[in-house]
Amino acid sequence: MALATDSRSASDSDVRPANPARTTLILAMTGASGSIFAVEMLRALESDERVSRVLLVVSPSALRVLAEETGVSGRNSLVERLLGSEPGASSGKITLLAHEDIGAPIASGSYPVDAMIVLPCSMGTLAGIAHGMAGNLIERAADVCLKERRRLVLCVRETPLNLIHLRNMVAVAEAGATVFPLIPTFYNHPQSVDDIARNYVHRVLQHIGLPQPGAYAWGVPPSAEDLT
Repeated sequence: MALATDSRSASDSDVRPANPARTTLILAMTGASGSIFAVEMLRALESDERVSRVLLVVSPSALRVLAEETGVSGRNSLVERLLGSEPGASSGKITLLAHEDIGAPIASGSYPVDAMIVLPCSMGTLAGIAHGMAGNLIERAADVCLKERRRLVLCVRETPLNLIHLRNMVAVAEAGATVFPLIPTFYNHPQSVDDIARNYVHRVLQHIGLPQPGAYAWGVPPSAEDLT
């Protein structure tokens, strides 16, 4: 599907994969269904030694969806609860930023970031990014990624799609973002919802230059390590 590809060619000099040596990422969660995918992404980034810092932004609507789908409610100790950490434990790399704080570091192009992932990406957030609204930190950070020609991956989640949704996807793709629909795969024979979420997260991270150990690849036999 044409909308799911990056509009920039691989030969473009301004297309840069995430730096595997010391990667700083923005992860934004918005108010679409699919919070389990975002939780899986957060845990993958926490365990990936190539990722030095994660700036997490969670919209108020995302908090509502999180409470409905995972039972995790409120902002207090949110990162620790999503990671399943022991009470009082804190992440050394994940920083939670306020959705309304448009003065946060990631609101400026001078702050070094390798890539931004919006997972899940609601149609409202998609519209705000497509039209350059920059009305909150998620929209502003995405706008910065576009103007600085940094990787921006929008994991859109909605069905069915109306013409406004489709046109907004075309707009962000033309501006340089990757539209990466939140669609599960079944050719890898997932045995659980967690398997479905994990494979999707692996695909997204591979796309930004962070392939994950044990990730399923069509036609590639699993390694001995994966079978243990």
